[in-house]
Amino acid sequence: MARKKSVPDMFDVVIAGGGYVGLSLAVALKQGDAGLTCAVVDPKPMEDLHKDPRASAIAAAASRMLSQLGIWQKIAGVAQPINEMIVTDSKLRDAVRPVFLTFGGEATEGEPFAHMMPNGVMMPALYKAAKALGVSFFAPGTGETFRTHPDHVELALEDGTLLKSRLLVAADGVRSRLRDLAGIRTVNWDYGQSGIVTTVKHERPHNGRAEEHFLPAGPFAILPLPGNRSSLVWTEKTADADRLVRSDGFTFELELERRFGHHLGTLELDGPRRAYPLGLKLARDFVKPRFALIGDAAHGIHPIAGQGLNLGFKDVAALAEVLVDARRLGQDLGGFDVLERYQRWRRFDTFQMGVVTDVLNRLFSNDNDVLRAMRDFGLGIVDRMPGLKTQFIKEAAGFAGPVPKLLSGEPI
Repeated sequence: MARKKSVPDMFDVVIAGGGYVGLSLAVALKQGDAGLTCAVVDPKPMEDLHKDPRASAIAAAASRMLSQLGIWQKIAGVAQPINEMIVTDSKLRDAVRPVFLTFGGEATEGEPFAHMMPNGVMMPALYKAAKALGVSFFAPGTGETFRTHPDHVELALEDGTLLKSRLLVAADGVRSRLRDLAGIRTVNWDYGQSGIVTTVKHERPHNGRAEEHFLPAGPFAILPLPGNRSSLVWTEKTADADRLVRSDGFTFELELERRFGHHLGTLELDGPRRAYPLGLKLARDFVKPRFALIGDAAHGIHPIAGQGLNLGFKDVAALAEVLVDARRLGQDLGGFDVLERYQRWRRFDTFQMGVVTDVLNRLFSNDNDVLRAMRDFGLGIVDRMPGLKTQFIKEAAGFAGPVPKLLSGEPI
């Protein structure tokens, strides 16, 4: 057994999971006048975060939060604004997919509704900020068990280290071990689809335009990156996705070109290709006494609307605001009455987004002529209604519903 690390007698908050969501929560809780003490536990070394080759869509509200946390200013130079979004049908007409829906890319004047950000840039920036603010890290480290007491919770790590805190937050992903240990049940099902994620170079500039092609096997999203590069989220039936990921480069690029098209010229792979199984998983409860779920531990949804990560950032902003307010009022951070405020704020919005993405995936991931005619007609109507399109942009930018202060760019 490895030697146990010396730890403080008690933290205010221990966060299991050092991804985007866990790190941004740690930074949010350490800023301002609340003075919360935090620790982050994660199985991977934090020094390896720059190796993540993927990119993520960051909604305008999330970028406002990151700006308030002092992160966005350090990484904005490598962000790619999404200036336009188009939605097309799966059936080619004269070698071109008809465009049924277009969105301008501004949430407010001069503010794109989203940016694409390389994970290998933002994750290290969050880690450095958390370290500078005095967050304690136990990484690599894994939470094995936890026990709840009337006034604190104890998390036992695999090396025997025992972390005591007022509140334990699980940000350990869609397969959350801590959620299962807490006895929180989930609503879940498998779509029989996998999302292939990779990066490509192309001959012509994308001009900041994102594209979503609704193909019979699932959506095919082209998301702009800096330079003549794009990130792809390519949905296929799981068996087909596994076959494509294992195929040689020539075969993969041929299949890719069939779906991508030729409008951006010659294509070339510019990164590894990986397939991730897709499903819906929603926690029935977001909190227990001295325990809270955030991010994918609370909700795993289909990427069809690109909102998974941004739902996690909403969790962060809401939970941080609830906890900081509780500290100022002298309340118990892990008390169920405090945590219930967070649950009321986030659970309905999350279930609503889960239902929307589920319906969209079922409606668009098929080749039924009747359904295609109905959805294309509906998209055409939406495209002619500026007010409805504005509401969609507001949703995509993260400004719909009661918005926590951080997502409005305000301090807690």
